[in-house]
Amino acid sequence: MTRRLHLSLGLASFLAVSLVASRAETILYQGKSAFNNIVVTEDDRGLRTLLFEKGGARQSVVKPGDPDHLELPYARAAMTGLALCEDPRRVLVVGLGGGTIPMFLRKHYPQAAIDVVDIDPEVVRVAKKFFGFREDSRMRAHTADGRRFIEQSRQPYDIIFLDAFGPDSIPRHLATVEFLQSVRRALTPRGLVAGNVWSRSTNRQYDDMVRTYQEVFSELLVIRVEGAGNRILIALPRADRVTRQDLSKRAAAVSKQQGFRFDLGESVSRGFQAAREKDSLSRILTDQGKPDPRE
Repeated sequence: MTRRLHLSLGLASFLAVSLVASRAETILYQGKSAFNNIVVTEDDRGLRTLLFEKGGARQSVVKPGDPDHLELPYARAAMTGLALCEDPRRVLVVGLGGGTIPMFLRKHYPQAAIDVVDIDPEVVRVAKKFFGFREDSRMRAHTADGRRFIEQSRQPYDIIFLDAFGPDSIPRHLATVEFLQSVRRALTPRGLVAGNVWSRSTNRQYDDMVRTYQEVFSELLVIRVEGAGNRILIALPRADRVTRQDLSKRAAAVSKQQGFRFDLGESVSRGFQAAREKDSLSRILTDQGKPDPRE
């Protein structure tokens, strides 16, 4: 009996590995821009992936024609901020990628004005050609440096998504206290920032980035993304003293009301942390700071 069980388990494991291996990816596009080595692949499920180097970290995974499909866990967790701003009228997304976040927001918040900014014009072109990203009267893509765009913005935003960091590529000018001060100025009084950053396992500046957010914003919440190395930093320009229970309840309600395919409340329940204690050993990142030897 034991031998049969072992054989059955071995066969099941073999079939599972074979199934994963059968999901071969086809390269649809490879090209260089001034900023990235862009690769687009498609698997046998029809999912398209954007990478900035062959075999590198997945920047976006999109199911063309289905904006509700958020394959990457961080993209789902990033929506937690919607629980604290349930009726966003103006939204900014810094870092287009394949357009996952703006296309999802466009589907569920059709009345919102959405600006998307990316420094790489080739990323914008590829998002339109291969991932189904489309501009319209309420969603615009801007080719510009994210920091300069925010510094020059005149109308405040309800939510700003910062999604321009890779696991080992951190644009320093988008991580400093001066930049975050300009981000805070670009928010409405009831607005918030949702920043996707990588945890300390791959990002040596993680603790410094958290400390820098704490210096600028009145409240900082951290959502640990299950099954990934991402952390979502939710920064508020006001001290709301948000609790896990309250945020989880509000997040679950937003998911149900908007018809999301996932429960935001679960992300909060499993990964919530109120970052109120300041680590005295961490640095505040500044424009004038000396280069960090860890970078």
